[in-house]
Amino acid sequence: MLDFIINPLAGGKNGKKVKTAVSVVETTLKNKNIPYALHYTNYPKHATKITEDLIKNGATDIVVIGGDGSLHEVLNGFFDFDKVALGLIPCGTGNDFAAAVKISEEPEKALDVILNGTPKYTDFMQMPTVRGLNIIGMGIDVDVLRRYEKAKKKTKLTYTLCLIKSLFNFKYSDFEVETDGKNEHYRSIIACIANGHRYGGGIEICPPAKPDDKKLDFVAMKEMKRIKLIGAFMKLKKGKVLTIPQAVHFNTEKIKIAPKGDYTVNVDGQLYENIPFSIEIVSDSLRMYR
Repeated sequence: MLDFIINPLAGGKNGKKVKTAVSVVETTLKNKNIPYALHYTNYPKHATKITEDLIKNGATDIVVIGGDGSLHEVLNGFFDFDKVALGLIPCGTGNDFAAAVKISEEPEKALDVILNGTPKYTDFMQMPTVRGLNIIGMGIDVDVLRRYEKAKKKTKLTYTLCLIKSLFNFKYSDFEVETDGKNEHYRSIIACIANGHRYGGGIEICPPAKPDDKKLDFVAMKEMKRIKLIGAFMKLKKGKVLTIPQAVHFNTEKIKIAPKGDYTVNVDGQLYENIPFSIEIVSDSLRMYR
């Protein structure tokens, strides 16, 4: 039995991508006589509640038809990881985690992985109050998301334009980083912990990150002159952000970040205020079709 959790608003354009994907899913499964059920979300975090209820009732395969936000909500409803597997048919604007695990944005191909594949262990990031699958961070990415949320038209180009505006208006943040028994102070434009390698619909914030290497990737960008931000932006667009002299990158299994003052954390594109900013990698638990 396949249970599909569907965000009807994913991907914009009146849910056109979602409607197309659902049509492909239903046609294929009916032709193959495979039992399934469709569950539509109606409000924020509804997918988390649906997931919890499905698992309580014995679900074995839960498939997201939506984007990174829907995937985030479903992950946060998971328990009994050894009994249920996660699938994804990408229908979001960015589909960044789908890219990280190489799931096609073509519904037919994504569904084929679920029908004919075997779920594989996939890392996720555990915080005290929430889980993340792709990127967790604070700093300029939060500013970009806030600008993006106010935009009338939400596209990949819109996100890039919001990033450019943020680069030239954002103030640096001060925070302490604790990892491997060491503490270090940072004054940075961003504090990013990556499981996937990109966000914002294709911005390569940490190209080396892999969601099955049992490691967290930490990225920070130390203070630089504003004039150098143009060159930094160009390298970011080319996937070469870590070649910037001010870039800091290392791997760890656990990390704790202590910002000064109030702060907002971006977890897979969802914003959380002042949550405990402590993260550890969880491996050999979540099974995902990919």
